[in-house]
Amino acid sequence: MDKDPEIIRWAPFALLIIFLLRGIASFMSSYSMEWIGRSVVKEIRSELFSRLMHLPVSYYDKTNSGQLVTRLIYHVEQVSIAATKGLTILVQDTVVVIGSLAVMFYYSWELALIVLLTGPIIAGLIVYISRRFRKLSKQIQEQVGEVTQISNEAIMATREIRIFDGIDYELKRFEEVNENNHKSYMKRIVTERLSMPIVQFIMAIALAVVVYSATQGQLLESFTPGRFMAFMTAMIALLDPVKRLTSVNSILQGGIAAGESIFSLLDEAPEKDTGTQIIEKAKGDFEFKDVAFSYNEDSESVLKGINFTVKAGEKIALVGQSGSGKTTLVNLLPRFYDDWKGEITLDGHSLQSIKLRNLREQFAYVGQDVTLFNDTIRSNIAYGNMRHASDDGVKTAAEAAYALEFIEKLPQAFDTQVGENGTLLSGGQKQRIAIARAILSDAPILILDEATSALDTKSERHIQSALETLLKNRTTFMIAHRLSTIESADKILMMDAGKIVESGTHKELLALKGAYSKLYNLQFKDGE
Repeated sequence: MDKDPEIIRWAPFALLIIFLLRGIASFMSSYSMEWIGRSVVKEIRSELFSRLMHLPVSYYDKTNSGQLVTRLIYHVEQVSIAATKGLTILVQDTVVVIGSLAVMFYYSWELALIVLLTGPIIAGLIVYISRRFRKLSKQIQEQVGEVTQISNEAIMATREIRIFDGIDYELKRFEEVNENNHKSYMKRIVTERLSMPIVQFIMAIALAVVVYSATQGQLLESFTPGRFMAFMTAMIALLDPVKRLTSVNSILQGGIAAGESIFSLLDEAPEKDTGTQIIEKAKGDFEFKDVAFSYNEDSESVLKGINFTVKAGEKIALVGQSGSGKTTLVNLLPRFYDDWKGEITLDGHSLQSIKLRNLREQFAYVGQDVTLFNDTIRSNIAYGNMRHASDDGVKTAAEAAYALEFIEKLPQAFDTQVGENGTLLSGGQKQRIAIARAILSDAPILILDEATSALDTKSERHIQSALETLLKNRTTFMIAHRLSTIESADKILMMDAGKIVESGTHKELLALKGAYSKLYNLQFKDGE
């Protein structure tokens, strides 16, 4: 044979080019699948987070926060793995199986039928394994949610755990759910590891029957060694794909179980917004007409026959024992709960006829349990739709809330990071930041839930003086436990068991010598 010197000279370079192209193709293929997987994670997480932001408050009242975080993190990853690795193996190996069976039928349909007889057995086994995988995957996902919940509680309540010597209890509680999670994982691994050798053994039985049949009678005469080897090669080529298809079943079932959990959340109805009216800036006139409310149909009414009116700029104080319905009543104002009976109007418009986002723009809120975000002081004051507020505006609000004095002493002043939920600030400092946020919003309606409870006496005196001036032109609903803070309110509503039992000014209610008077005298005596 003649040697072509040109081919010999270029052969090494051609070999390098072939491997280079193979490497590029392999990289592009792997990268493309990973890009698809991460895109799936990104899109699903964005959809989930958006749905969480639009779910009604009532959904969070009855849902474990650990499970929600687990769906957002762990379940989405499970779906991503199933959508990339799982589907890739499923498609590739299914094509190999179909191709191998086609070759086997070409060479001997009789022997191919023998192999196909194992199909129903393997299919039945896979159906059983699939159900078990899905059941165990759901258990694991729920247990991961419990692990997340307990971990989060332990981190958030680290002071209480140490003060009340709860370390051993928390360790035991965590170990229990961690052990259950471990057992569920091991059950899934046992199922996965046993399923592969069982399927292989079934295929080995088919292989033995094929070899035995091929060496008997007419079939032996009809086969040439080449045809027999081609048939056996095609059959042996089935083993690895069938093995991988069995093993990938756990990934697919985990993805399916996670997908069911994710889509059940995505299918939750968002907050109802039937309103169409837009209010530029509310005056703050309210009227409650025979309002009743319960958290669900089966529970007793929390509010019963609530009737009162509020004029723009009035300060309304809600007092009463815990569980009397004060917080529930003010939660109806921004429509955190929507299914009440009766009617509530703002400036003559039914609350449910006002567009939800527009309605909530009319409110500012300062609660007893202050929520701050892991961001700077400035970002916590100028939060949400106030993020473009000027530095002067933020500073003025902080000064009015008597927060400026401690903010300016911090190393980075308004650029100081407050930590998770403001852990780097004292309780009083956090509350003053929250008050500054409410002041900056310039909303016409304020909800104050014991807004000065975390302040020392000096700061509280300053805040009360500031509030007297700042609340003159705002309708204010104040939930108060210390009656000394609401003596100047225009109207005090004394609540008991979901009803307004007394209504009037501080002096009028004291003169009645009823429930309010008794509560006031009790607090005055305790204070004395």
